[in-house]
Parts: sequence; structure tokens; C-alpha cells
Amino acid sequence: MDELSDLYNDLIMEHSMNSCNKKELKCYDCCKMGHNPNCGDEIKLELKMDGDVIEDLAFVGHGCAISQASTSIMIDTLRGKAIYEAKKIIETFIGMIKREITDEAELEKLEDAIAFRNISHMPARVKCALLAWHTIEDMLDERERKVDGE
Repeated sequence: MDELSDLYNDLIMEHSMNSCNKKELKCYDCCKMGHNPNCGDEIKLELKMDGDVIEDLAFVGHGCAISQASTSIMIDTLRGKAIYEAKKIIETFIGMIKREITDEAELEKLEDAIAFRNISHMPARVKCALLAWHTIEDMLDERERKVDGE
């Protein structure tokens, strides 16, 4: 298990320092600010849709290694997914962090985001890991309300 923890730590550090997802999109459908006052994390998440599929996501901002890596890995995980798929993945990630979802088969759909499974043991870091996930969840909910209202 130590080797796996080391692999996850390496993955988190790589994404926090060298994220190709940390950029601004030339064209996007919506953007939303996410802020964690506990840690000072602040991100601007940009979303480009192709129908009901997440075509692209990117972010800019600053914060701790956990928030930056979680945002980057979330983008890699959700890019190319339909909204309904993305929402299931988001729900699973949040459930994993809250220790409500522990089934290995269920957690596999998180891909690299499973690297954050032990963050629940560090309560001060939970909000850092969840910042981007709650932000994209709000964006997708707002988009669905807008589409349903038209």
C-alpha cells in the first residue's frame, strides 16, 4: 500500500506543479469562480460544451497543492464526458471524500481522482480537494436549469 500511496502523492505533486489544464480557454460557454476562504484557494473554472458533452475545461487561480492538483485531475477525468456521466463521477468523488462510497468498483470510475481517497483523514484539506468539484457541479446544475427553462 505504501507504493500506491507514493504513486498517488507523485501524481498529486505533478498535477499541482505542472498542470497543462491551468490556462484560459480561447472560447468557453461559461465560467465560475470557486473560493475556499479556509485556505485562500481561488480558481476560475472555464467550461466549453459540445451539446451535452464537456468538450473542454481549464482553470486559472492559485492555492495549495491539493486544490490545484484536484482541479487539474478533475478536468482530465471529466473532459469528453456527457453531463449525466460527469455528474455521476462528481457524486462518486464527493461520496469518496465523505467516506460514504467505499466500493472499489464504484471508485474505479474516478480514474486518477482516486488519488484523493485518503484526504478524508485530513479534515483541513477536504475543502481544498472539493473546491473544483463543487464548482463544476454548480456550473452543470446552472446549465441544466438554463436549458430546462428555455
